[in-house]
Amino acid sequence: MFAQYDSSLSRREALKKVACGFGQVALLGILGDSARAEVQGSAASNPLAPQPPRFAPRAKSVIFLFMHGGVSHVDTFDPKPKLAEMNGKPLPIPKPKFEFADTNNLLQSPWKSGRHGQSGIEVSELFPEIAARIDDICVIRSMNGGDQVSHGPALLMVNTGSGVFNRPSLGAWTLYGLGTENQNLPGFITLSPSLYHGGVQNFGSAFLPACFQGTRIGDGGTPFQQAVVSNLNPGDDPSLQRLQLDLLARKNRQHLERSGHDARLEARIASFEMAFRMQMEAPEVLDLSRETPETLALYGVGQEPTDEYGRECLLARRFIEHGVRFVQVNYSYPRNYWDAHGDLKNNHSTNARKVDRPIAGLLSDLKRRGLLDETLVVWGTEFGRTPAAQGNDGRDHHPHAFSTWLAGGGVKGGMTYGATDEFGYYVVENKVTIPDFHATILHLLGLDHTQLTYRHAGRDFRLTDVSGEVVRPILV
Repeated sequence: MFAQYDSSLSRREALKKVACGFGQVALLGILGDSARAEVQGSAASNPLAPQPPRFAPRAKSVIFLFMHGGVSHVDTFDPKPKLAEMNGKPLPIPKPKFEFADTNNLLQSPWKSGRHGQSGIEVSELFPEIAARIDDICVIRSMNGGDQVSHGPALLMVNTGSGVFNRPSLGAWTLYGLGTENQNLPGFITLSPSLYHGGVQNFGSAFLPACFQGTRIGDGGTPFQQAVVSNLNPGDDPSLQRLQLDLLARKNRQHLERSGHDARLEARIASFEMAFRMQMEAPEVLDLSRETPETLALYGVGQEPTDEYGRECLLARRFIEHGVRFVQVNYSYPRNYWDAHGDLKNNHSTNARKVDRPIAGLLSDLKRRGLLDETLVVWGTEFGRTPAAQGNDGRDHHPHAFSTWLAGGGVKGGMTYGATDEFGYYVVENKVTIPDFHATILHLLGLDHTQLTYRHAGRDFRLTDVSGEVVRPILV
């Protein structure tokens, strides 16, 4: 996993190897004092430079597949035969003290479930292609979102660790802790994020320096095929543009010297430089025509209804292949939404058909390219849905128990972790909180969530605040 040091390398060549990320820990131990200082000093002059993890990481990058709206756990990855047995009957145990809306009697799932793979994990027929790859997946059936029962706070909780305060996002913390390998691309990219329900805070940097915020491509209201990164063409004379940027940077630096530290202006200066470098590399990465017809078909690109999310998933693979640290692939409001307060069968069937093949294709593609072992794939949603009916054929918000899953990047495949009761209402075994979830992701990246802190307003903040435990039983 770590780069091997060759004594014949010049210092410059060794430092170039260090820029690859994983080799940094090994090389810092054997380089001379001056070279080590040069490596460590690079983080000070460039906060996005690759930085050594605290310990040997299992994952190099993260792809977070986010399903906006609240996917029903009892209809997907945590099937409950008891709901069919007691369909239409009252819940025989107390309902949660707080619910988003009133619910009625128990509602059976409209879908059958079956056991898949050598592991025999039960998965709903909603996801036949993901189910075929279940032996690479660890399903956590015991997620608990605390008391965030509406979309905005729940999204912020999953993405930033707080449903109430403005806090840095998971991607921003990851970038702050590790930097990124490719300095010609943003280290944190979010594809088609919703601009509702917390909006930009879900991929923002809050009090961290602005250079760690996510770079948005598209939004939840625009078809992803129409999403563009503006001004990627450097024009006929890139050298002229370089002169213009140098002049602009010089004037901005002069202003900084007079006015003192200003994180916003410093981030703006860095953004101009990043934009210039992106013109050299981003057009190639964004060009899906470079993929083979077989690969496009694997993701469902060029087919309906999978084309849109297939493009996002394929682009995520291309980004992490080019050294991007964190990519969030959103299936989000207002165009795509799992919020099934009514018409559950149509809502979940429609959405599942759009994402099942692209997600399964991503897992297969990463695995065949040898990238799955070093890429942590996370599938998540902001909360589950009630086992009892809202109206006649819907389910309400349910943060008290829901499912998520992880694959690759040091996670055991073909296993489930935790359990809910026979109705799917409450966690009864191995509860996993959002801070636990975040602590585990950071751990797989080689970061200690208790040590990844940033001083702001007189105290040291961290993603997990004052809680969070790594879920070690799911780790390889």
